[in-house]
Order: sequence, then C-alpha cells, then structure tokens
Amino acid sequence: MVVYYACVMFIFGACFGSFYNVVGYRLPRNMSIVTPASHCTSCNHKLNIGDLFPIFSYLFLRGKCRYCKAKVGLFYPIFETITGFLFLFCYLKYGFTKELWISLIFISISLIIIISDYQTMIIPDEVLLTALILLLGVYGFGYGIEKVGSVLFHGFIAFSLMYILKLFGDFLFKRESMGGGDIKLMFIFGMVLGWPTAVLAIFFSAFIALPASLFLINKENSHEIPFGPFLVIAAMILLLSGFDMNSLIAVMTY
Repeated sequence: MVVYYACVMFIFGACFGSFYNVVGYRLPRNMSIVTPASHCTSCNHKLNIGDLFPIFSYLFLRGKCRYCKAKVGLFYPIFETITGFLFLFCYLKYGFTKELWISLIFISISLIIIISDYQTMIIPDEVLLTALILLLGVYGFGYGIEKVGSVLFHGFIAFSLMYILKLFGDFLFKRESMGGGDIKLMFIFGMVLGWPTAVLAIFFSAFIALPASLFLINKENSHEIPFGPFLVIAAMILLLSGFDMNSLIAVMTY
C-alpha cells in the first residue's frame, strides 16, 4: 500500500504542479486562473484533455504542440516532476498526518511564489492569504486553539524581525531594499517553522542567492533580483530536513 500511495502522491503532485504554474503566471498579472482555458501560447489553440496530462503529454507529443508543432518549453515537465517528487517526499516523511497537510500547503505556496516572483517580482497577497487560512484551519482543527495562538505569535515575531531588517536595509542602501511580499511571507514562515528557524531561513537564503544573483545579474544586466524564490527554497530545505532552530538553541543553552 505504501508504494500505491506513493505513486498517487507523485501523480497528484505533478497535477498540482501544472496548476501552480498557471497560478504563478496569472495571479500577479491580474488574470483569472480559470479563464481562458489552457491553450498553446504559439497558436492559441485550446488544449484538450489529452494535451494536459502532466509530464506524459509532453513526452507523448515529443515536446511539441499537437496543433502547430511549436516547441513546448522543457520547464513545464521539469516543474511538474519536481512538484511530484516534493509531494512524494512529504508523504514518505510524514505519512497521512497533520504534518503532511502543513508541509503540502507550505510547499504549494512556495512553488507558486517561485514562479510569480521570478517572472514579475510580485508575491500575490491572495497566495499568502490562502495559505494563512488553510494553515489556521489545520492548526485549529488538528491541534486546538492554543496551537493557533502559538503559531500566530511565531508568525508575528518573524514578520516583525523581517520588517526591522527591511528598515535597516532601506537606511543602509538609501532605497527600497525589500518588497512587501517578502515581509508578509515571513509571517507564514514563522507559523510553520517557528520564528528562530524562519530567521535562519533569511540568512540561508542569502547564502543560496549569492551565486545565483551573480549569474542573473551577468545574464540579464539587471541589479533587481527577486529574493522570494531564494527565501522559499531555503525554507523548504529547512522544513523537509526537519531542522529545528528551537531544539538547537535548547541544546546549546543546556
């Protein structure tokens, strides 16, 4: 049964990955995520059900549009595959527990933010608000009202520290140093990771961002680099590795 559920989780992940790509592209552009229906970006032909199977449609059609034969970017099946493996990993790590739903919510908004922030430098409020509501539902029904109060406290501390960091950055660089979406995102980080681990994610993401930023600056000749994708990648690594800054602090102060 474990193999069966693992396969199901991978398939669900791949399907959601296809949807998250649409959401990440459309939301920051104020487009409906429902209409228009999925279509070829080259010939605008509406895609039928046979064109929309994640990964498999790409392989079956050999990476081309069924109708105009235009090449389809390799990014789509790669993103769907990564999402499938992330869902699979969460299932293998947590099983069907409350932690599974929390991790899936967290990973889902992270993947949407990677698409959205990289392409438009916008982290949609709708994504963060949806995550907040879903997380409060899981914490509330799964753990009780005391847990809800605790995670909100951790979220507020992480948000506040990120805001202070932004003010310092604005003063240091004499310009806007950080977007509002990054600050709001820290509230979600604090809720899921706890504020000490959320703060660690900031420094970890800066370490990840350095080589990538140098590459992007050289490639695109722009000094404005979206920080959200690096934040969520760092946070996902910390979450899925099970790293807990609170436990480390407790050991160090024992």
